[in-house]
Amino acid sequence: MPWLYFDITSPLITFVPYTLNMYRTHTCGELRLADVGREVTLSGWVQRNRDLGGMTFVDLRDRYGITQLSFNLEARPEMTEQARKLGREFVLQVSGTVTERESKNLNMPTGEIEIRVTRMQVLNASETPPFTIEELSDGGDELRMKYRYLDLRRPNMQRQLMLRHQTAQAVREYLNSNAFLEIETPFLIRSTPEGARDFVVPSRMQAGQFYALPQSPQTFKQLLMVSGYDRYYQIVRCFRDEDLRSDRQPEFTQIDCEMAFVEREDVLATFEGLLRHIFKQVKGIELPEFLRLSYDEAMEKYGSDKPDLRFGMEIHNVTALTRNGAFPVFEQAETVQGICVPGAAEWSRKQLDTWTDWVKRPQIGAQGMVWLKVAEDGSLKSSVDKFYSESELKTWAEALSAQPNSLILLLSGVRHKVQKQLGALRLAIADELGMRSADSFCPLWVLDFPMFEFDEEQGRWFAMHHPFTSPYGADYEEVKKNPGAVRANAYDLVLNGSEIAGGSIRIHSREIQETVFALLGLSAEEAEKQFGFLLNAFRYGAPPHGGIAFGFDRLCSILAGLDSIRDVIAFPKNNAGRDLMIDAPAEIDAQQWKELNLKSTL
Repeated sequence: MPWLYFDITSPLITFVPYTLNMYRTHTCGELRLADVGREVTLSGWVQRNRDLGGMTFVDLRDRYGITQLSFNLEARPEMTEQARKLGREFVLQVSGTVTERESKNLNMPTGEIEIRVTRMQVLNASETPPFTIEELSDGGDELRMKYRYLDLRRPNMQRQLMLRHQTAQAVREYLNSNAFLEIETPFLIRSTPEGARDFVVPSRMQAGQFYALPQSPQTFKQLLMVSGYDRYYQIVRCFRDEDLRSDRQPEFTQIDCEMAFVEREDVLATFEGLLRHIFKQVKGIELPEFLRLSYDEAMEKYGSDKPDLRFGMEIHNVTALTRNGAFPVFEQAETVQGICVPGAAEWSRKQLDTWTDWVKRPQIGAQGMVWLKVAEDGSLKSSVDKFYSESELKTWAEALSAQPNSLILLLSGVRHKVQKQLGALRLAIADELGMRSADSFCPLWVLDFPMFEFDEEQGRWFAMHHPFTSPYGADYEEVKKNPGAVRANAYDLVLNGSEIAGGSIRIHSREIQETVFALLGLSAEEAEKQFGFLLNAFRYGAPPHGGIAFGFDRLCSILAGLDSIRDVIAFPKNNAGRDLMIDAPAEIDAQQWKELNLKSTL
């Protein structure tokens, strides 16, 4: 049976033929030396043409690759003259004979052959594109997003969307083989106060009432567990009205999963297997061991609950070693902690001042930075030499296992702030030194998160994950007495410094769910109004259950070695949440305002 094969690691896509139609017998990425002498018909877009006098060459492109066409002025003068006038992105159909190229291009799969054209038809002309349709385009982000349909013609964009397709197929293959059912859940639901802001949709038939677009199918997948569908999944669109970054979009895709009659270990094993399967199928890579860290360990060692383990530079607490009474900044601080940068003892004073200014930015918030250089010969030099003896400085170097030609950077202050500041510094320096290779993958589970966090401004507790997460084991006894000590039976899957999945064992008891709602400030009446359907479902034999949701766009961007998720989404929004191509969001007309029973603010 004819089939397609996508080689996503190649600069061009290789192709095995499938049944084609009257416009083409083959694609532009298919023909090889073995096809020399065949009469073929191709269709595609003009990549470029080259007039060499007696010969004209045209590169014809489709999503499978590029094939060179040749036109001989002496043999076919009229057609050659027409070929000379072809512009970029003209759509052609050509027929001719496959011949061996005299000047071969071994960097292209089709680089050993060309088509000696005997018939050509221009199917559609094209204006000059606003940017080059090539691997490295000369168009900026905003321009390419405005003309996204042209940007998507570029080979790298095509490879990235093919990778996304291949990843989705690998997900379905694994989950289907493990007895999961793919079940759709509604897009028009009710708004709830927890989590990010909802996108709301006015109802024409129920004046003054609104649907919300789902931030996730969370409650619906729990209801499916109550309904007896013990293994559910969905590759589903979700929506959040929140401030955007390179790894966020107002609409995004999740691999959403839930399982009944499971404990945490069952979930971790199942979805560790999913990620291994994806990497094997899509990248041909066997992932290393999945490490496990508690939330507290991750913060203490890496200053982040999504640590990047592709490099070292762990955080070390040296508070006790700095208490000699001579340096007031360290004496007055709750904690003094640092990282060791290998090979950086030769950094100049100007470089160190630049990093000091970097940590003092409002986004980081440190008061300053102390440094200690360990030279090649083991000698020490520090910005606080006058406050500490060489033997005292040596204890710092030993505590951080500093090798010759390394640099220790220390921050002080409130413990949780210093951890986050060093976590940010650690990542920035690793980027500067090229320590975060896109070809290296270090997965880990982060476990034992705090279940609740207290908001000082609002004077209330919030769920760190979501209010349906179960407390960890005996910690339930502390929910009413000491919420800050309660651990969540939750887990995040982290890859290369990005959280790619998060989930938890869920509450399946009405009593426990009502207790959690009350702690989060929901009265019994509010809980019944907003979540009565779930609480009532728990009356009718809700099984123990848990699940996870993968950020599909983020996972695809990591597989593709990209920093931004926009390049693995066909039609993304920009950082302001706008679709520049269709100019959305946009105003609606007066008749729509009237039908929706809305009052215009214009």
